[in-house]
Amino acid sequence: MNHQRSSGILLHPTALPGPHGIGSLGREAYKFVDFLAAAGQAIWQILPLGPTGYGDSPYSAFSAFAGNPLLICLQKLEETGDLEPEDFDETSFPGDRIDFPSVRKFKEPLLFKAAGRFRQTADPDRQQAFVTFCADQAEWLDDYTLFKALRQQHFEQPWNLWPEDIRQRRPETLTFWRQELAETIFCLRYCQFIFYEQWMALKRYANGKGIRILGDLPIFVALDSADVWSDPEDFHLDEERRPTLVAGVPPDYFSKTGQRWGNPLYRWDRLRDRDFAWWRKRLGWALTQTDLLRIDHFRGFDACWAIPAEEKTAVNGSWMSVPGEELFRALISEMGDLPLIAEDLGVITPEVEALRDQFNLPGMKVLQFAFDSGPDNPYLPHNLQRNCVIYTGTHDNDTTLGWWESLTEDQQKSVKAYLGQDHPQIPWALIHLAMISVADLCITPLQDVLELGCEARMNRPGNPEENWSWRFSPGSLTDGLAQRLEELTRISGRAPI
Repeated sequence: MNHQRSSGILLHPTALPGPHGIGSLGREAYKFVDFLAAAGQAIWQILPLGPTGYGDSPYSAFSAFAGNPLLICLQKLEETGDLEPEDFDETSFPGDRIDFPSVRKFKEPLLFKAAGRFRQTADPDRQQAFVTFCADQAEWLDDYTLFKALRQQHFEQPWNLWPEDIRQRRPETLTFWRQELAETIFCLRYCQFIFYEQWMALKRYANGKGIRILGDLPIFVALDSADVWSDPEDFHLDEERRPTLVAGVPPDYFSKTGQRWGNPLYRWDRLRDRDFAWWRKRLGWALTQTDLLRIDHFRGFDACWAIPAEEKTAVNGSWMSVPGEELFRALISEMGDLPLIAEDLGVITPEVEALRDQFNLPGMKVLQFAFDSGPDNPYLPHNLQRNCVIYTGTHDNDTTLGWWESLTEDQQKSVKAYLGQDHPQIPWALIHLAMISVADLCITPLQDVLELGCEARMNRPGNPEENWSWRFSPGSLTDGLAQRLEELTRISGRAPI
């Protein structure tokens, strides 16, 4: 983080409009970058880019390194000759919500068709670029593509339900399946090559417009992932590759039983013995794709809530210390100053604050949390310090308009009193409040800029249904909206210099 005041918008690429049921890295993404530049913004914040697993959550991916092939733009594959115009219908998916099963059913066969045509007709330069990509990324790509091919072979069952010889990664078994599934593996490699080709081109375009990408890095990985299958010794698993300790958070004011997330916990002793090589590799690859990174659940680098896997709730967990200071020193020794933002929401201890401040990492302040406990509330703008990121809300919150409409009359009076307005225009009144705060960086979800209600909420934590499917409507990003945001950005001292 530099200390120039700036601002940006939170929008995951899946929420972009477009013809094929889900946002992509094509024309609409470039138009969004143009909107950000016209509106005086300096940051595009996204959610994790990995291939989504359970619940289609970006925070539950099949790999900590791979990209989500559903984001690949089909029109760009037509431009390269990997698809023909008649291969797909421009208007296949009317509607403004993502139907993930239908999108997969439509898009995955087209990507495999494109892979076959690429193999047969791509020019030598693109063929060589593909070979180079596969060689450079082999450390994660080989295991990920075999993992996904085996998952298809086993009717999309999680890997811990596969036959024992595959679960245990016996060398002769892996060799057999790499040969048996060679065609599928090639197609999966092609999808990763194309994803990163398209993503890096979009990032270069954004950077050229003065827009930096703020990515998101979950601290934990999913049990059903190539990461756990390929390196089981790095996690708390038993001899049958079943987790013995899983992640979550303890009981608190919001939940009497806490939250049992189910991610297998790291064997930090093993990671430390190898000088945190896996984390070096993971963070280094993530920072080639982004300019800044938000680290989700930062408090887990000081201590994590370890729940015995047989427990159905988080009640009987215990705190397990984590060598966070050693980890960050190892990362700094290789990469220098870390362009990270600490997601430090919730109940945070002095030890977690000390770890964050030791490495000068900005934390997060959310205005929707600011009005429920009086003038000492740490999220109120008058209590902030410069080195932080202020949000009206996050992907886990309701939209600001939805939040406002859910407040009681007395709660609304408290907000009005702080704003000094009897009839505030919500959500723009809170956007204005965030913009004029002392926080170095201000991030606003696009839903708030568009003044959308709870129907546009991205995620409802604890509710596994109908999350992550919101998309904004074509034509929403008008010149007038860009001008309004640019004026506010300029008067609050956040316009690019």
